[in-house]
Amino acid sequence: MAADVLEVTDANFKSEVLESEIPVIVDFWAAWCGPCRMVGPIVEEIAKDQGGRVKVAKLNVDENRETATKYGIMSIPTILLFEKGAVAKQVVGAMPKTALVQELGLG
Repeated sequence: MAADVLEVTDANFKSEVLESEIPVIVDFWAAWCGPCRMVGPIVEEIAKDQGGRVKVAKLNVDENRETATKYGIMSIPTILLFEKGAVAKQVVGAMPKTALVQELGLG
């Protein structure tokens, strides 16, 4: 995982995501998920591109079922954009970087 991307867990989700002063993108993924492996490098690029304007995090759904269940994650990859502790946008499935940036409103 790139240095720009934070790994979040059930234990630190509240402090790292919900209480963040800046918007947070959370990539819900699993190691066995092919489309997740395609999206991973794109998420890392977005983290570099945003340069601290947005926090970028990944949450492994197999290891952190409580948070995945709380947010109704049924398909992965799912990417949620949190603003002020609430879900502002949701993107399900793999897509090219330009489309993902546009869907998240980061362009």
